[in-house]
Amino acid sequence: MISVLKGMKDRYSDDVKKYDLIVDTAKSVFEKYGFERIITPILEETELFRRGVGDETDVVSKEMYEFVDKGNRNVTMRPEGTAGVVRAYLEAGFHKSSPIVKWFYNGPMYRYEAPQKGRFREFHQMGIEMFGVRSAYLDAEIIQMGCEFLEKLGITGLTVEINSLGNIDSRKNTSMI
Repeated sequence: MISVLKGMKDRYSDDVKKYDLIVDTAKSVFEKYGFERIITPILEETELFRRGVGDETDVVSKEMYEFVDKGNRNVTMRPEGTAGVVRAYLEAGFHKSSPIVKWFYNGPMYRYEAPQKGRFREFHQMGIEMFGVRSAYLDAEIIQMGCEFLEKLGITGLTVEINSLGNIDSRKNTSMI
């Protein structure tokens, strides 16, 4: 008998219903705030993640499922969602034609890491990306959107803790210490 690969998991009706509830709830909240769904490919050129995530990160240096395809291209199964969304934004020319783009995504991601309790090599990630906007008001809106999403799932009594990396000048000062 052939078994599921190590670090992968079959999901059955109860898990699928919970997953669908989370995705459907997120979709309704995100769309209320003007986000549209984008779907990017599971396979991307490896260079996208080397540039977008960084060669020195564990994700790129140790955890990517990468291979050479029949067309002799270096290909990677996406380990995270942001890099593909940014590629799509630039490749389709949205940076030239749309002043503000608000997208959300969800789907399977793949990382070759040691499976642990609660961590798998195939996992699902959901995220939002905004382009063309720099505003503390939108940062606050994202926090509000996250709280609303969790409340709609029945998760209450949470405390939101906010941290900041500062601005460019304060980060330069910190790096001198």
